[in-house]
Amino acid sequence: MRLTIGVFAVLALLAACGTSGPLQLGPDTYMISKTDKGGIFGNAGAMKADVIREANEFAASKGKVAVVLNTHETPLVVGRQFATYEYQFRVVDATDREAVRPNLRKTPDVVVEKSERTTIDVRSKESAQKGDLYAELVKLDDLRKRGIINDEEFAAQKKKLLDGQ
Repeated sequence: MRLTIGVFAVLALLAACGTSGPLQLGPDTYMISKTDKGGIFGNAGAMKADVIREANEFAASKGKVAVVLNTHETPLVVGRQFATYEYQFRVVDATDREAVRPNLRKTPDVVVEKSERTTIDVRSKESAQKGDLYAELVKLDDLRKRGIINDEEFAAQKKKLLDGQ
């Protein structure tokens, strides 16, 4: 009786881990996805190791090696979601430079891009003074043309502005 319960428990745990097997994504690119439906009795670490082992065995069956491209996992949330592990890999020759030193790049789940244009008016003190000087000269000239100041007053004020006083 105990043996039957033990065998049943082992079979239930084996059935609890659903796997997709190697799914071809491209000419040499594959993915294996596995869900651990064991709940709190599951083992996410063992599930990941099994997926990686399966990928390596698959590549070896083709006389090649598996090079990891990306991984994605979701943790167990009791009562809401089972733990999952997705492993994307490329099958290459053992002499391929990718096989020598694989590079696992973390990619974001969501990418938010924002682009906008901003205009900034940057002026140095010197250019601001020149702008102000020009504006003041225009005002003086306007006063002269309206007859508010005469030519001599205009010339005196202009000289003061140009001399920086």
